[in-house]
Amino acid sequence: MSIEIKLSRFNRTYRPDEPLEGKIITKLNSAISHQFIRLTVNGAVNLQVRGGSAGVIESLYGVIKPIPIVKKAVDIRSSGKIGSGTTEIPFSVILKDPKEENLEKFYETFHGGNVSIQYLITVDVVRGYLHKPLSTTMEFIVESEKDNLPQKPVSPEMVIFYITQDTQRHTLLSELKSGGFRVTGKVCTQCSLLDPIGGELTVEASAVPIQSIDIHLIRVESILIGEKIATESTLIQTTQIADGDVCHGMTLPIYIILPRLLTCPTIFAGPFSVEFKVSIVITFSSVLSKKHSKADPKATKPWMAMESVPLELVRTI
Repeated sequence: MSIEIKLSRFNRTYRPDEPLEGKIITKLNSAISHQFIRLTVNGAVNLQVRGGSAGVIESLYGVIKPIPIVKKAVDIRSSGKIGSGTTEIPFSVILKDPKEENLEKFYETFHGGNVSIQYLITVDVVRGYLHKPLSTTMEFIVESEKDNLPQKPVSPEMVIFYITQDTQRHTLLSELKSGGFRVTGKVCTQCSLLDPIGGELTVEASAVPIQSIDIHLIRVESILIGEKIATESTLIQTTQIADGDVCHGMTLPIYIILPRLLTCPTIFAGPFSVEFKVSIVITFSSVLSKKHSKADPKATKPWMAMESVPLELVRTI
């Protein structure tokens, strides 16, 4: 005796103005009676403050009350029977009905450290007080409505950066401060989720040999708690664009594919926000760097230089 949900799309991705369609599939050894078959759609923003991202007072809040996005229940069938063997029951439900007043804006599906936006579909076959109901739940993915998306492709916005010993706020190795270095380039600060992050980088001068050049993609989640904001930054992807001491004056391309499950359009909502930034990290060859090779990659170190720029991610058609 089993029940499962099979959605019409293999990737389970839908937009709010599209019908959520599929089949309820039951596999029974013998026929059963039921009072009704109900389909429920739930969507919510779940916020959680972990101890590492806030102070003692903020940590006491723990899990904050979820922000509801959609809650809809539809009776697929009234009282009746389901025969033995395999039975398929089709269903179709509109996530965002223009006639209904939605609880909240439909944000895209996202699973972060402190912010999680999730949409679930649940089917319950209620059989009465003496029988345990048959239930199953499946997560589906929601993307932005087409009406809210740019009609034309978003042209990547570039920002010019330069990294020298004078732009670093942390302590550097003495040989780096005295000898100096200069790295220039440009990198994308706004791009579509469907496109790569592009740019270029040039090592103009460096008194100390370079060990590697990496691009860090960082997610920044912020939650409003009372009058304070708890913020946590998470390194979600590292892409190495150079290994070893590169030739000075040679232009290196920056080309980074965004991870689908770890990114979403940049969100600025009242009680929470999800932002992203790109960090260009240069690691210089030194005895200390070899001894501390497993140190926190986000932390500043004397043998490293970095520059961070904000990155706005948008959904396009």
